[in-house]
Amino acid sequence: MVNPQIGESVYDPAVGSAGFLCEAFEFMRKGGSSGAELSTADLDTLQTRTFTGKEKKSLAYVIAIMNMILHGIEAPKVIRTNTLTENLSDVQERDRFDVILANPPFGGSERKEVQQNFEIRTGETAFLFLQHFIRLLRAGGRAGVVIKNTFLSNTDNASVALRQKLLSDCNLHTVLDCPGGTFQGAGVKTVVLFFEKGSPTRKVWFYQLDPGRNLGKTNPLNDRDLAEFVALQKTFADSPKSWSVDVGSIDPESWDLSVKNPHGGEAAALRSPQEILDEISALDAESAVVLGRIRALV
Repeated sequence: MVNPQIGESVYDPAVGSAGFLCEAFEFMRKGGSSGAELSTADLDTLQTRTFTGKEKKSLAYVIAIMNMILHGIEAPKVIRTNTLTENLSDVQERDRFDVILANPPFGGSERKEVQQNFEIRTGETAFLFLQHFIRLLRAGGRAGVVIKNTFLSNTDNASVALRQKLLSDCNLHTVLDCPGGTFQGAGVKTVVLFFEKGSPTRKVWFYQLDPGRNLGKTNPLNDRDLAEFVALQKTFADSPKSWSVDVGSIDPESWDLSVKNPHGGEAAALRSPQEILDEISALDAESAVVLGRIRALV
């Protein structure tokens, strides 16, 4: 869907623990989708001129650097800053990136003066980040972005305007509808938007992911769960879990992109209290391990 290549720049402006950048590094280090062996020059490019992350919170910033080092990125380029305070009108071509991979924070809010940096003003942090993504992509650049699924159907002015902007400025070719528990800490159901900048959307392909089990920290998504999605997405094929929507059929007043599987499907079962408690315990244990590694470096 995104497939970053050697020589391309990869950016996450809400880097968190740097999971997406680490995964991209592993993918590219192994030769990407071709699996070709990398040259010495390729490896140098991968190490020094490929990845950029930004993070507002001090602890997440430290964890991101630690995580990237542990994955083999020798000199992580992670900047501690509030990305949303950057004035988008000042962005030049040299500031843009080929690939953006991000899971921005949901439910946060920004001050009025920060909202002034954006064409579509809203207090919703994730929606400001989406505008940042669109602006920071180069023409032909590609993005894979996690966002709460209510973005597809919210009726407030900002959501409607942002959906229209996304569809007009980018080719939103794929929407992956994820079950609850896919992204830890999100607290809401999410979708992944895959889009390319530079041409308007003509058709959107939806896939409703159903791994057949409840997901959580101790039972995460795996490659097998995504195998059908990856196979079908290559040709945007229809199936009981996938379908396409022509932009011409979308209401031009609401730009509603709700995930409505025309083939039906059952609602996902809620997690049991015990599963939730087990996940909380696992998260606490993981945090303790990461903090222990950081202390060992200090």
